[in-house]
This record gives sequence, structure tokens and C-alpha cells, in this order.
Amino acid sequence: MNTKTYNRFNFHRHTFCVFAEVAMQSIEGKKVDYKSKSGSSYFFTEDGVYRLSNHWGRAANCKWRLQSTIANSSRTKLGFANWNAFHPDNETEKLYFVTIDFENQIVNYQHKCSPEYQEKFVLRTASETTKVIKSIRELFSNDAWAKHFDNTEIEMLRKSIIEKLITTNQSLIEIKRNLRENL
Repeated sequence: MNTKTYNRFNFHRHTFCVFAEVAMQSIEGKKVDYKSKSGSSYFFTEDGVYRLSNHWGRAANCKWRLQSTIANSSRTKLGFANWNAFHPDNETEKLYFVTIDFENQIVNYQHKCSPEYQEKFVLRTASETTKVIKSIRELFSNDAWAKHFDNTEIEMLRKSIIEKLITTNQSLIEIKRNLRENL
């Protein structure tokens, strides 16, 4: 799906990427290839890039997330991404979909070029995606919204609402209204 090839010269221009956290030993003996103004260090390889940083998420004009897998209390973390893990990013195209881990109540977004993408997921712009994520986090954080639903199992209701949020273009208000009418 992604036709652009990323490398050490263009990966930092309007891209989305999920880096995998790796052990600090991965860069032992390696020389820093580039140090950003914000203090992040980059180590380039033929396969991808290591990024040593204390800030993840929005980095300049990019959206780079760190998938943590290592118990590490340090704020500075090391991530690695293959060149093919970078995808184009902009504010106008519908590039993103929302993923949910119901068990741990974690909501995230992924790029449409991600192997996790399924046609059932609605693609949205970055700002639309942010709004949906905010709604889902609100649903996870409190139960006040459920007072309008009589005798309903809150967890089942929460899951139903969230699944509709990520698979339809309905607003949270529309979803709740339809559920109330059909209960």
C-alpha cells in the first residue's frame, strides 16, 4: 500500500511510525549519526533507524509512537523501526484508524498501511481520529454516561459503543441515542 521508500534522508519528513522499544545494548559501540535540536539521537542502519529520546508522539512534523515492551523506568528510551515501518502523514487525508485493547482499556491509532488494518475500521483524518480517541478515553474513565441506560450491563454497553465509534461514522451522541431507542 505504501509506495514511498523511506531512508535516512527522508524518514523525518511528515511520517507516521511505531517504533519498537529495544534494549540500550542495541546501540553499544555505535556512533551517533545525527542529533536533533531537541536532543534525540539517531543511529542509522541498512534496515532502519534507532532513536534514543525522552519524547515520543509528535516529533516535529511526524507522529512517532514507541511500543514499550521493556520494563524501563527511565524517561529516555531507545526505539527501533525498519524503514518499511514509516508511512506518509498529513492533516487532510483519511490515513488513520483506531484500535482498542478492551482488557487493558488502551486506545491507540494506526496508519492505514499497518498490517492491523481491516476494512471494518473507519479511516479518519488526524484531527477526527483525535476526537474519537478522546471520546473513547472518556467512556473508559467514568460511568456517568451510563445513567441514561436502565438495567444495562455497563461493560457490554461500553464495548458496543466503542466498537460502533471505530467502525462507523456515527457520532457518540448518535450511537447513544440509537442504543437507547433500541434497548
